[in-house]
Amino acid sequence: MSSMERWQSGMRKWRTGSGPRDTSFSPDHPEMACRGKLHSELAVCVWIPHFALRCEEQRRPDFIPRPTALLAPQEVRRLWQISPRARRAGVKSGMTVSQAVGLCPSLTLWEPDPVYYDEQFSRLLLALGNVSPVVEPVELGRAFVGVDGLEGLYGSPDEQVGAIRRAITGSGQGTETRLSVRLGWGRGKFAAWVAATRAKPDQPVIITDLDRANFLALQPVGVLQSDPDTHRRLRQLGIKTLSDLCRLPEVAVVSQFGKEGRRIWALASGKVVDPAIGLERPEPIVVEFDFPNPVADRVMLTHALERLIERALRHPRRTGWRVLEVQVHARQETGSSWMIRTTLKDPSADCTHIAAPLKSRIEQAPPTSAVETLVVEFTAFARGTEKLQLFAKEANSSARAGRRSALRTAVREIQTRFQGTGLYHIVEIQPLSRILERRYALINYDP
Repeated sequence: MSSMERWQSGMRKWRTGSGPRDTSFSPDHPEMACRGKLHSELAVCVWIPHFALRCEEQRRPDFIPRPTALLAPQEVRRLWQISPRARRAGVKSGMTVSQAVGLCPSLTLWEPDPVYYDEQFSRLLLALGNVSPVVEPVELGRAFVGVDGLEGLYGSPDEQVGAIRRAITGSGQGTETRLSVRLGWGRGKFAAWVAATRAKPDQPVIITDLDRANFLALQPVGVLQSDPDTHRRLRQLGIKTLSDLCRLPEVAVVSQFGKEGRRIWALASGKVVDPAIGLERPEPIVVEFDFPNPVADRVMLTHALERLIERALRHPRRTGWRVLEVQVHARQETGSSWMIRTTLKDPSADCTHIAAPLKSRIEQAPPTSAVETLVVEFTAFARGTEKLQLFAKEANSSARAGRRSALRTAVREIQTRFQGTGLYHIVEIQPLSRILERRYALINYDP
């Protein structure tokens, strides 16, 4: 079985076994986020920093003593992940190749192999699924394992963490990857994640309910996973730790940051618990094409991409579902791999709509060599609804529904921030009246 086939098989197994995970969470209504889903308030964060680099070191152990770096998958002229020896020489992520080599002439550069990294991560997720039915992957090298009820099987939190560590060891990960894993145990994903950032490879951090509030209060605001603009504004306001943020009234934080402010304030104060959530959804749809001869022409690649998307949309299991996430990967004639993925802003079953962002990604970061096999995979779906007119014959009806949905989201954001919208729409009352004020009226706008 080829590496590509093993990767596809592994991803199908963990997605259909423990189920893909819905990482969305609303601190305002956690019970709504968990309704009808596998979930666990107690969670263990499994974090392997620089997972892709650890995978390369696993394949090339002779290079471990040397300064090494991985090139960015989407920007081949910039660096992505850096080894400790290279960092000590002044090399940083995001640098151009010329800058890095100027600082560290002995730097070894590796071309990324994203399909291999996903294959290794899927094996890790399968192993974690043997410990708990609730496994929520967040990003490459980081996942949450729900441990509610596992005390009857494994015992105390220390023993639960030990079982997870043994599962990682048995997953076939190399020595370098195993020695890099950080484990954090806590109530809620946020507490578990912060605990994992403070853990050492051989010293997991366990945060009990009694210690949770004090532990979080001492953490810097950098542990909040928000956009850079939010972190910049927090620093400008003199907010350095989570306790500084919690001392502010929630209303004041919401007025400054809107819905995002309510989320970070609730997490920092420990008022809510964000559970690890698992949800089974349709098995991914995978279609592929083997080129008779390796292809490097972008026009031919985009044409093949469109045909593969059309084939995937005609798959019987796609009926009744809109596509939310798409992944495209390829095996190149050099033996390396290439991969891009996108999450559609509006779930769709239209080939043109799905292909558009993928074409842009191909233009921005094309394969580095000729392609032998091209694969399209629909990895996440949303149920078809009448609201978006999924199967409507006229595309305009779908566009109008999408605009109305975006407008509703904007109105909710305004209401959250200003306790009211101040938005009205004009309604015709007596159009033939001689008095202008009687012809029209302003009505509160509620989409």
